[in-house]
Amino acid sequence: MLPCAPFSGALLIAIVFAVLTGCSPGESRVVEGNRDGILYLGNGTEPQTIDPHVLSGSPEANVADALFEPLVIRNPYDESISPGVAQSWEFSDDGLFIDFHLNPEARWSNGEPITAEDFYWSWERALNPLLGNQLANVFFVIRNAEAYHLGEIDDFNEVGVAVIDEHTLRVELAYPNPFAIINFTYVYMVPLHRATLEKHGGTRVRYSDWTRPENIVSNGPFRLSDWKLQRYLRVERNPYYWDAAAVGLNGIVFRPIEGAATEEKMFRSGQLHATNMVPNSKTPGYRNQPNSPLVQMPQMASYFYVFNMKVPPMDDRRVRRALALAVDRQTLATNVLNDTAIAWGGYVPFGMPDYSPPNPLSFDPDEARRLLSEAGFPNGEGFPEVSLLYNTSEDHRTIAVAVQQMWKKHLNIDITLENQEWQVYLTAVREGNFEIARRGWNGDVTPNSFLDYMISDSPINNTGFANSVYDDLVINQARSTGDLSEIMSIYREAEEILLREAPLLPVATYTEKRLLQPSVKGMHGRVVSGYIYKYVELDPDATAWTWQSPET
Repeated sequence: MLPCAPFSGALLIAIVFAVLTGCSPGESRVVEGNRDGILYLGNGTEPQTIDPHVLSGSPEANVADALFEPLVIRNPYDESISPGVAQSWEFSDDGLFIDFHLNPEARWSNGEPITAEDFYWSWERALNPLLGNQLANVFFVIRNAEAYHLGEIDDFNEVGVAVIDEHTLRVELAYPNPFAIINFTYVYMVPLHRATLEKHGGTRVRYSDWTRPENIVSNGPFRLSDWKLQRYLRVERNPYYWDAAAVGLNGIVFRPIEGAATEEKMFRSGQLHATNMVPNSKTPGYRNQPNSPLVQMPQMASYFYVFNMKVPPMDDRRVRRALALAVDRQTLATNVLNDTAIAWGGYVPFGMPDYSPPNPLSFDPDEARRLLSEAGFPNGEGFPEVSLLYNTSEDHRTIAVAVQQMWKKHLNIDITLENQEWQVYLTAVREGNFEIARRGWNGDVTPNSFLDYMISDSPINNTGFANSVYDDLVINQARSTGDLSEIMSIYREAEEILLREAPLLPVATYTEKRLLQPSVKGMHGRVVSGYIYKYVELDPDATAWTWQSPET
């Protein structure tokens, strides 16, 4: 059945509409979804891919989270680690080995059993340098995973992954790591169905037909049933999922809606159970609504700009720091973002547990002007043509315009703004076709989930920043000890280098902000990215939320 839309017209037309679509005349998608157990979600944009070893953006990961399941998952109620494909696991006494015991009932969506060999094969594919996986660094907690990905060794048998038996996978860690188990919750580390990939394009192909609804075989609580480009992507309950009895939904419809204003209107008209975003200008009004549908909480996520240090004048640290110091983050957070983000001049998000951050970059226009003059551009004179790239979004544009005006006011330089559709934007950033670009990063409750981003050979470090001292801190020193306080001290020293060298310009720490219908249960606010959709339920008796105008 296709997604339904509200309809108002003559009775005869309404009856014909109902017969053709299965919707009751005048019934909204939310009401229909509540009754049928179908969740309608705004997803930001059309996914570039849903291949977990190729994707690098949130819209893609949102869908993959529904279709695939890793070894372990996060319990959405308390953030604890819960069984996924692995029903149990244990660490060795020295903390360097983890034995994952797979659930014998775990199945692919075609009914075939999932084995330890599936993980071994899939992880080789994810790490193989020919694939070009931009998020392969999540595997680097495993011994020799990084060396294999970089082509320093060519035998995957030397990587710390071993099949003990059909249902036991042994992982040898690269270093003592108190956070290691978290990595195995990421969708990037899920298994893939080997025969399907080999049949449709091969294992080293970044984009192939294996992810089409008629081809895909997955292992999560849902399976892909329909994908209409630029319209919707629909998943349905997977009957072969090992924990199918716990799945509360019959399906999910992901809607690609790039505009926050459009998404908000669709929510208010009962077309979405939840939005992916909320227009910053609308959040004060939603905060004041009775029984407000607004969900907002701090996230372990950073909003920042990156500089392409391979092109002038971004190759000059003084210019980068001048631009960073000329941004008034508090004004952005309060007046531009309507308190929907936390003003923060650090790269690691504000509120990181157990972490004492270095002094963040502050707003200092006098020092910014001094640095720019020292770099050869007094009062902005002679500053070359530079553009700031961002992906299409009202909120990104609003922030970019405000920052553009701050640079004009405090530095007397003119920066051109350039927006691109999501997939074009991702390609431009990946290929280095920018001077300044908007970026965001959803990490975890560990500083390294952010700091690893800026390692010299990180495939997602598109700045050209390469610092041997920074690399040594993050790669060697932090990984040579299991003492939490010592690790955090090392990470602080590494972030100090980032803020001093300024390959990126921190703007804010994200807060999750979305609108949620009262019928949705179990879709908790997220400190870290990702949802466990099997815990989400819909109240069949609930009505769609409606805006209440102030009394006059």
